[in-house]
Amino acid sequence: MKKLLSLLFVAVLTMSAHAQFLGWIEVGDYYNPTEIYNGSYFDMAPTNFYLAHTGVQMIYTPDLLTNMAGKDGVKIKYLNFKFSSESFEAIVRNAKIYLQEIDATEFAINENGVKQFFTFGDLVAEGRYEIDLYDFYGEDHSLVMEIEEPFNFTLGKSLLVTIVFDAEDDDNCTMGSDYAPFYTSGIRGKAMTYTDNWTSFVDYAMSDQFPDATAMQGCGTNVELPVTEIGYTYERMLGDANGDANISIADVTALINFLLSGDPTGFYEVNADINEDGKTSIADVTSLISMLLN
Repeated sequence: MKKLLSLLFVAVLTMSAHAQFLGWIEVGDYYNPTEIYNGSYFDMAPTNFYLAHTGVQMIYTPDLLTNMAGKDGVKIKYLNFKFSSESFEAIVRNAKIYLQEIDATEFAINENGVKQFFTFGDLVAEGRYEIDLYDFYGEDHSLVMEIEEPFNFTLGKSLLVTIVFDAEDDDNCTMGSDYAPFYTSGIRGKAMTYTDNWTSFVDYAMSDQFPDATAMQGCGTNVELPVTEIGYTYERMLGDANGDANISIADVTALINFLLSGDPTGFYEVNADINEDGKTSIADVTSLISMLLN
């Protein structure tokens, strides 16, 4: 009977210790961006509003997503981009977002040396954006894209993002680069773009020219990632310091070993902040022991 009661205790403790959180990753300095893209509109990611129809594919590699480590049940929830506005125009765009996880960290190149788009992933969100740029003249503007059904993501994979923007009116375009994205200098070649005044990226993906990305088709093939904020939900088990999905004396040992050695191997600091004060300390050891006893 004692054994059964102890098993029930662990099960209840494990279930009650689960909590869901919202985490954020910045690719580039999202809140203090400095580099505005002012080159060819072919290379503007995630979009330019100079043409009526644009598309982009972006590869966010595992090294850019490292702060997801040690977290369970990761789901992509937001993709936010930062723009600089010097336009008085009102822009309307219909947007579609496709996501998939991939093993690749680069775009493939065929036997003729032509870069290749990936096939589109799962359609996870679509919506209509009405942006009156007069309201943001001379200011930075965040384009917030929320994923309706958060996308399950496996840690260690690359995140492939495909976004399609289509004007309802082919003449509804800005003048030049008056509404331009901020970009991340140094992360080149992780994005490819498509631009056209009459044909959507979705239609292009259904054509015989796809997946070839060429300048003749209005594609930018060596594009830097835009400044991005990725929002994701995740679960953590408070107290599961060694990541074995149980809370036991072994977690106390793991926590003490980490505090003494600083060695993060096999240690899940996100779960070890028992008192949720934003740091890992001896106070968390006390809280964990109290959790086990009480």
